[in-house]
Amino acid sequence: MNPNSGTRVHSRLSRRDFLTLSSRAGLLLATGVLFSCQRAGPSNSLPSLPYEEDALEPVISSATVRVHYGKHHKGYVDRLNNLVAKTRFAGQPLEKIITATADRSEKRSIFNNAAQAWNHNFYWQSLKSQGGGEPPKALKQRIEASFGSFRIFKKELLNAAITQFGSGWIWLVLDGGKLKVVKTSNADLPLTHGMKPLLAIDVWEHAYYLDYQNRRADYVNAVVDKLVNWEFAQQHLS
Repeated sequence: MNPNSGTRVHSRLSRRDFLTLSSRAGLLLATGVLFSCQRAGPSNSLPSLPYEEDALEPVISSATVRVHYGKHHKGYVDRLNNLVAKTRFAGQPLEKIITATADRSEKRSIFNNAAQAWNHNFYWQSLKSQGGGEPPKALKQRIEASFGSFRIFKKELLNAAITQFGSGWIWLVLDGGKLKVVKTSNADLPLTHGMKPLLAIDVWEHAYYLDYQNRRADYVNAVVDKLVNWEFAQQHLS
């Protein structure tokens, strides 16, 4: 089986993996890879969308963005703030909350809401109006080196989306110098496995059901062809 083909990220971490994760998360923070809207002020707040609600039409409707961003994304942020109020996590950046709670069952609710807030922040920035097409030269060369061709990469991305059972996320990540397509279930994310995310596609049903019903493949194809923000991915590649 091709290791790049929608590799599923396991949900449990060993102590060694967790220490590696903490180290890599610190490196991400130090190098400024994580974009500014991820950082917390007195509390975590809902960052503004990087475009208007209707900017992703006709691929993703303004109605979907309104519900997805204004209810689902906002709900994770609000629940997180309620959960961490008057705890040591209050006011901490999302990345620190995630790495501190990733392997602790008693903190699962905090992790889930912090991770989903982070995932959605990253997802919105992975899209742009009139995006898609082919990536910039440097990123395309890395994709071709890792997957064989851009066509094979797109095929693996689509396969990952189709085969993700239930809710989750599809990611293009940098792992040990190689690009991979991975999928995570529910709130899980590459950051907790020492991988650097470059792009995210949300495959929870609320991301596409108003527009595509059960046609997840059509949604992912349209996103890749017309909305993917390749410049954002290349920015995170360095």
